[in-house]
Amino acid sequence: MLDKIELAEKNFKNEVVTVKSLESLEELRIKFLGRKGIFTELFEEFKQLPSDEKPKYGQVLNKAKSSAQKVFDELKGKLEKSESEKKVYIDLTLDGREVELGSKHILTQTLDEIKQIFKGLGFSIYEGPELESDHNNFEMLNFPADHPARDMQDTFFVNDNFLLRTHTSPVQVRLMENKQPPIRALMPGKVYRNEAISAKSYCLFHQVEGLYVDEDVTFAELKGTLVVFLKQFFGEDVKYRFRPSFFPFTEPSAEVDVWWQPKGKEGRWLEILGCGMVDPNVLENVKIDNEKYVGYAFGMGVERIAMLKYGVGDIRVFFDNDKRFLKQF
Repeated sequence: MLDKIELAEKNFKNEVVTVKSLESLEELRIKFLGRKGIFTELFEEFKQLPSDEKPKYGQVLNKAKSSAQKVFDELKGKLEKSESEKKVYIDLTLDGREVELGSKHILTQTLDEIKQIFKGLGFSIYEGPELESDHNNFEMLNFPADHPARDMQDTFFVNDNFLLRTHTSPVQVRLMENKQPPIRALMPGKVYRNEAISAKSYCLFHQVEGLYVDEDVTFAELKGTLVVFLKQFFGEDVKYRFRPSFFPFTEPSAEVDVWWQPKGKEGRWLEILGCGMVDPNVLENVKIDNEKYVGYAFGMGVERIAMLKYGVGDIRVFFDNDKRFLKQF
């Protein structure tokens, strides 16, 4: 037993002088002082000795382990101090590093500009949850369970009753259920659709919807509001047109196109938003008197608006986080 203790002490002293880093010191600790280390094994063997021999060898073994532990602790302190000094060392002769200030993402800038325009027209901002019920996302907006218009929006369902909202229209539902007219509101937020990712479509995008409900609201007011927005956002010389369309929650409905003329390429009309007069069934669903009140609604994709204004040809670059693209804005 005594020979094994002396051999353990000798091996420890020989190996400790080769330690130059905290990593190698940890390896040494595991080998000699760890739960399955050499000194632990010696103590296990010590337990098997006859009672009359334990006092003789116990004192020697305890002294050997305590000595090794003391050497380990002192060396660890020196190495940690050395490592700490290396980390805090600063070479004052080096050139300073330029601090780069971040900026708002181009989509955030676009959304802020849209919100500011509509705030100036008297709209208040409202937001709602991205995880919505089928009831709010479809049924309350005149989409019955078997309505073919549901196929217009490929949906991410979480279960039979809940889904990732396909538009921000459920915020309109929540608002009208809890607030009586007059209502003039803007609802921005993320929406999700199970679409194939391409240059023109993405599974996630940002949408802004507007709602105005009051007495004697007309389609002319809707058109006038949107024309003011288009001219403030794209400039006074913007070319636009309104086309008849269909949406389950508005009647009559229209889509708005803007003339897009990229440099060196042939111009064409691009659809940027949908709009219309709120269907009386929707008002009835939220317990608003559709004989007394009328409303209009509109919705637009922020990515589409930004692509049109800044000449971006691929929607995917908004989500790639490429600094070369983002620095341009």
